[in-house]
Parts: sequence; structure tokens; C-alpha cells
Amino acid sequence: MPTQKTAKIFDLQGKPLGKATLPTVFATPLRPDVIKRAVLSIQSSRLQPQGRDPMAGKKTSAESRGTGLGIARIPRVKGGGGRAALAPGTVGGRQPHPPTSEKKILKRVPKKEARLALLSAMAATASKETVASRGHAIEDVPQIPLIITSSIEELTKTKEVEEALTHLGILSDICRVKASRKIRAGKGKRRGRKMKQAIGPLIVVAENKGIFDAASNLPGVDVAMVNNLNAEMLAPGTHPGRLTLWTNGAIEQLDKLYGGGKGA
Repeated sequence: MPTQKTAKIFDLQGKPLGKATLPTVFATPLRPDVIKRAVLSIQSSRLQPQGRDPMAGKKTSAESRGTGLGIARIPRVKGGGGRAALAPGTVGGRQPHPPTSEKKILKRVPKKEARLALLSAMAATASKETVASRGHAIEDVPQIPLIITSSIEELTKTKEVEEALTHLGILSDICRVKASRKIRAGKGKRRGRKMKQAIGPLIVVAENKGIFDAASNLPGVDVAMVNNLNAEMLAPGTHPGRLTLWTNGAIEQLDKLYGGGKGA
């Protein structure tokens, strides 16, 4: 039985407070292929099925006049003028291949595969090379995985959270997110999603005592309960290795929740 690794626990001033034994979850092999399938499955569950009225574009008297008249055989509205209708290429005509409400858009994955993806995504947050390759600024971060005292859960003001993250070396990654903000190209800017920005750090807590509201205004920073984690939170855009801050309480719960480790 190999000895379990340990990591330092830091307080809100960035100073070592003690040591914690890393759970066996962090020994799960990295499986980017499985993580990608699980994230796409989660994303597909947010898509809304859509279809078209079977009679859309067909409520017209248009009919082809046949050959021998020196004009195209496209369906035309009866009466004068010869206005074309009904056909896909005409104004107000039907769509050639409209979406159907029966189309299966939900990508399902087996439960064991989804569990393996979650464990592998957790393990990727403990790999310094994987986190750095994802693009996070971790030059000032004292340790990967970064474990902090559970007292951060009690912070209720954004300024307090920002000060704590600064002491822990996370400020450079938040600045990276701020610098990445830009106006979206396309119609999306008119549909409630005007800005685009990079993904920042994730804070995983065991209990919410005010940290959710306190960190909500920090760009790119997300907070999640340890028992509500999924593959997309830990690997946004199917790319594993998100910069993650684990509270000491969350680390203690990992073995209870996902004690199977590699045996997913």
C-alpha cells in the first residue's frame, strides 16, 4: 500500500497552517477523452428541443404552371403577378430541412464513465503541469493543489475575499481574466451575452457561510459545494486542469464522497 501524499494548508494570509493528507481521488489517472464526453453530455442537457410547424410555408395557393410557357417551373401564387411561393428558395417558402422536435440532442454517458470523468477532472486540478498548460497564471501560487483553511467560507465581503486570494497568489489569474474581457462578435451581443471572458479559479467549499455572495463579483471566480461538483465545473470547455482552491473541510469530505478513487 503506497503512502498517501500530504500538502500544506494555508491560512487567509498565505502562511502555512498545517498539513493535510491528500485523498486517493487525486491519484486517478488523467483521462481527457472521458472528461470531454462527460462535459459535452452536461452541456447537451441545457439545449432546448425545437421543431417547426409541418405546414410552415405551405399555407398558399401556389402551384407550378408546368412547361411550355417560357418561365421557370417554380410554384407561383394563383392570380396575376406570377409571384413565387412554397418552394424553399422563395420568400416565405418552406425550409428545405427544418429541425424536428423528435431529434435526440441529449448525449448520455454511463454512470461509471461520468464518475470516472469527475474523479479524473479532480485529479487534474492537483497537477501543476496540467493547470499551467490550461493557461492559468500560477507563478505566485505557493502549491498545487492549493488547500486553504475553512475560515474562508465565513467571508461575507468581496474585499475580504479579494485580499485573501491576493495573499494566496491568485490575483494574477484574476487579472488575466479581467484583461481577457471583450465584446462578443455577432448577434449574441444583442441577446444578453454581450461580453466574453476567460475562466478563472474555482473555490470548492464544504459549507456556504457567505462566501458565495462575497465572491460573486470577482471576475472569473466561481464557488461550488464539494458535493455538487461536476466535470464541467472542474474542466470548463472540456479542458481539464482548472485552478482550484480546496478548503480543508472539502478535502476531508472527498474521501467520504468519492472514496473509491481509481475504482470508478
